[in-house]
Amino acid sequence: MAKHLVLVAGNIGVGKTTLTERIGSRLGWWTGYESVSDNPYLSDFYGDMRSWSFHLQIFFLGHRAEQYLEAARDARSSILDRSIYEDAHIFARALHHLGNLNERDYLAYRNLYDVVVNSLPRPDLLIYLKAPVNVLMERIRRRARNMETGITPEYLTLLDSFYEEWLGAFDMCPVLTIQTNNLDYANMPSHLDLVTERIQDKLAGKEVMDLRD
Repeated sequence: MAKHLVLVAGNIGVGKTTLTERIGSRLGWWTGYESVSDNPYLSDFYGDMRSWSFHLQIFFLGHRAEQYLEAARDARSSILDRSIYEDAHIFARALHHLGNLNERDYLAYRNLYDVVVNSLPRPDLLIYLKAPVNVLMERIRRRARNMETGITPEYLTLLDSFYEEWLGAFDMCPVLTIQTNNLDYANMPSHLDLVTERIQDKLAGKEVMDLRD
């Protein structure tokens, strides 16, 4: 059986971690997650974004590069919760856009990012999860992480616009876009079955044509 590297991308609260957990468990894949509880910069960053943005982005760059290399070494297929590409094209860009990452630090980060990414294996599939901003806000409210209390609809909308722009030019691997607002793959086995089938079809190069109106 072929070994695959699959990345799960999408806005805050869209369901990346849940999908990564469920697919990893269902298919026996190696799973990698975003560093939150053990991140040494996150609390400082949320206290003073302008002072700690560069440090946080460098930490994430190293953390995700290590994940990619660990995934490559494992004999199993792998699925990663968030991609290294989003760090630069979505989040560092947003920090720069909002004035929390100055031009000098942003350019230094992007230069290092380019060097690191060019040395990493290419993914086989990018799963892009989408949901309306009001759904994201409700999911963020329900999970009640202290560090996310300052997230606004305007910020999520900005990130959405960056995702659309980034994916409009993304050509490293096939992209499978999944609308998650009406999916519950955490609690509905049939929904997980459907998503798993779509992922496997995409990895096999199959395209689904739906002729229904």
